[in-house]
Amino acid sequence: MRYSPISRFRGTFLGAFLGGSLTSNGKIQSQSYLDLGRMAILGTESLINLGKLDLDDWIARQQQESLHIAAADDISIKIIIATLPVALFFHENPIKLRQKLLLVLKIWEDDPVVRDGTLAVAYAISLALTEKLDPLTLIPQTIYFLGETPTSIPKKLLKVQNLLEQEAGLSRAQAEFAREEKLSNTIAMAFYCFLSTLEDFRLAVLQATHNGNSKVQDATSLSSQATGAITGALSGAYNGIGGIPVNWQVLLLQRNSPAWGLTNFSQMLKLTDAFVAVWSGVYDIDLNPRELTQGYEEALLSVYAAPRVIRSR
Repeated sequence: MRYSPISRFRGTFLGAFLGGSLTSNGKIQSQSYLDLGRMAILGTESLINLGKLDLDDWIARQQQESLHIAAADDISIKIIIATLPVALFFHENPIKLRQKLLLVLKIWEDDPVVRDGTLAVAYAISLALTEKLDPLTLIPQTIYFLGETPTSIPKKLLKVQNLLEQEAGLSRAQAEFAREEKLSNTIAMAFYCFLSTLEDFRLAVLQATHNGNSKVQDATSLSSQATGAITGALSGAYNGIGGIPVNWQVLLLQRNSPAWGLTNFSQMLKLTDAFVAVWSGVYDIDLNPRELTQGYEEALLSVYAAPRVIRSR
């Protein structure tokens, strides 16, 4: 295995957070849209608590925090980021992955574009985590995974494939996908940035958040964050946390500022470790699963098992 599961899980969450926090000049914003990934944190905590996907628990957690989406915000990107825990938790089984994603999407609006965008991103992450991601076949495989659909996402992904085959530069890709502020264009641009710089997390997210082209100067901050967050999640899943620049990680640790509603960045890493523990079949010394979730920061974990050996999902 090229990278450990914990490295890829951490890379996915940290990548999405960093990608959504970068400015167009490559600096990390001290204050970003703090709730961009808040729903993802709540979903992760639910999976840790119950060890399975429970729709009622997800809804209850959001209602308990009175998590509202402002009218000016784009709910679509927040939904895709919110489903990252599901993509990670069920990444080994494509059939179950699709079923669980479609189930959790029922919490929010019934938008075919959001559905296809969520499926596309999650499937790419699942291939990365199982080390089956081939840049030459990723897009055709993703389109097949989406199946019959009335949305334009398959067509946009095929355009990405053509641009990559022609070795088209960033400015051309931006001109192609920045004509309208649509989620399908955001998904396509994220796939382009990821696949065009497959082994370089830093360059991938910098491309995703770059607005130097005159044709895209009017792009909104949230649109840039959306592309950056999705690109970061994809590249983080593929390259692991080791592929994320150390100076960016150190900067986040030093700032000790809130991360997606958590107290600080360190808490995000501890939450991710507890998430991996539940996914992989780790049990606490008292064999009481709730002990793990009530104090995941200090939980004493002692027994390890390969996936599908001890626990079932």
